[in-house]
Amino acid sequence: MINSNIMKAVLKAQKNELTEHLVYKKLAGIVKLKERADILKKISEAEMAHYEYFRTLTGRDVNADGSKVFLYVFISRVFGLNFGLKMMENGEGLAQDAYKILLQTEPKIESVMRDEKKHELELIEMIDEERLKYMSSVVLGLNDALVELTASLAGFTLALQNSRLIGVVGAITGIAASMSMAASEYLSTKQEETEKNPLKASIVTGIAYVLTVTLLVAPYFFIKNIYLCLGLAIGNALLIILVFTFYMSVSKSLPFRKRFVEMAGLSLSIAAITFIIGSGIRKAFGIDA
Repeated sequence: MINSNIMKAVLKAQKNELTEHLVYKKLAGIVKLKERADILKKISEAEMAHYEYFRTLTGRDVNADGSKVFLYVFISRVFGLNFGLKMMENGEGLAQDAYKILLQTEPKIESVMRDEKKHELELIEMIDEERLKYMSSVVLGLNDALVELTASLAGFTLALQNSRLIGVVGAITGIAASMSMAASEYLSTKQEETEKNPLKASIVTGIAYVLTVTLLVAPYFFIKNIYLCLGLAIGNALLIILVFTFYMSVSKSLPFRKRFVEMAGLSLSIAAITFIIGSGIRKAFGIDA
C-alpha cells in the first residue's frame, strides 16, 4: 500500500508516463524512417505499460498533460527529434524521484527504472539527424563571426565614431569573412573522411556567419549613439551564444553553464581588447570625435 504522503508524487509520475506515451506515439507517426518509427512505437508501448503499473498502485486513472504533448511534438518537429526528446527526457526527474521512494516498498519498480534507462540509450543511438552532422559547421560560423565581428565592431566604434559608417564597414567585413570561412570549410570538409557534404557544410557555415553578422551590425543602421549600438551588438552576441549553447547542451547532453561562460568570455574578452586597440589607433592618428 502506498503511503499517502507520496501518493501525490506517484500520481504525477503516472501522468508523466501517459503523457510521454502519447508524445512517442505521435512522433512515431511523423518520422519518415521506419527504424526510428518502430523504436518510438516500442517505447510508447513501454510507457503505457509503466502507466498501467502505476495505476495498479494508485488505483486511479489520470489524464495526460495535453499541453506538454503538443509542446514536445511541436518542438520535435521544428527543432529536430533529438532536441525535442532530450527536452522531454530532462523533465523525467519527477518520475525518477517517485521511483526511488517506491523502491523501498515496491521492488518491482527497479525493472521500471531499468527500462527508462534503456529507453534513453536507445533514443541516443537511434537519433542520427542530418542537422546534427552539420552542427560543427554551424559552430564554426557562429564562433568565428561572434569573436571576429564583435571585436571588429568594438574597434570600429572608437576608431570611426559614426554609427552608419561603422555598420557599413562591419557588414562588408562580415560578408567578406563569411565567404572566406565558407570556402575554408568546403576545402576542410573535402579533405576529411566524413559523411558531410562539403558544399552543404560550406553553405551552412556561411549562412550561420551571415545571420550572426546581420544581428550584430543591425543596431548601427537604426541608432546614432555609437556606444548604445555597441552595447546592443554585444547584447545580441550574448543572446546568440545563450540560445545556441542551450540548443547544443540539450541535443548533445553537454554542460550548459561551462560552455556558455567559455564562449561568452572569449567573445567579450577579445572585444574589450579590440576596443582598447581602437582607442589607441584613434589617438595615434588624431581622429576627432
